[in-house]
Amino acid sequence: MKIGRFLRNDEKPFFGILSGKSIYRLADPGPVWHEWDLSKRLGQYDINEVQLLAPCQPSKVVCLGLNYRSHARELGLEPPENPVIFMKPSTAVIGSGQSIKYPSCSKRIDYEAELGVVIGKRASKVSRKKAYDHIFGYTCVNDVTARDKQQPDGQWTYAKSFDTFCPIGPAIETEIANPENLPIRGLLNGKVVQEASTADHLFSIDYIIEYVSACMTLLPGDIIITGTPSGIGPMNVSDTFTVAIDGIGNLTNLVI
Repeated sequence: MKIGRFLRNDEKPFFGILSGKSIYRLADPGPVWHEWDLSKRLGQYDINEVQLLAPCQPSKVVCLGLNYRSHARELGLEPPENPVIFMKPSTAVIGSGQSIKYPSCSKRIDYEAELGVVIGKRASKVSRKKAYDHIFGYTCVNDVTARDKQQPDGQWTYAKSFDTFCPIGPAIETEIANPENLPIRGLLNGKVVQEASTADHLFSIDYIIEYVSACMTLLPGDIIITGTPSGIGPMNVSDTFTVAIDGIGNLTNLVI
């Protein structure tokens, strides 16, 4: 089932089920997404009647660096012994079809196609054995990076936190049988520039949730993005970039 957030006319944003070209409006999820009544539908719209938004509003986006073996090799780095963690603020989040703004202070911004894990239940000090109980679903994410702002100071958060630098979408897929074996691609202006499988993850999703939740509490709607494969590169103004993950969909954004 694909869950998204939408805007219709001048109404407030709402959640809905995306099924083909139809949107079935849902009540807000409440504090525990796993208890969300997805059968209670408040209306039906054609997809052309609504604007697609980011499918959730995370309080935080927790990010992993160097979590694909191919990406570590690409950069000539040794795979890390522990997950490399950084953050993106909620103000960086946009949805599919919304524009990435090229900051005037940067001379290079890069794409990074990633799988996003959406938390559905409050998670604090969760064991690997129970990690999947706290996942609501999965989505596509582009970890946009001002590369020239990342390398000089050695700190990743600044380079990755500009407004619009976290496209998420198009929806949250709640029924993925094996998220550790998903084909993922990144397409720049329609040309495939990244192609891999999440099977190349250095750290598995259950381990990541255990590791992160030992430090910070994850809330419903928060997202963990699980790293990017090899093939990263720059985007220019007027470029479009698409993150495509089998079973989830395509996240596409224009650079302005």
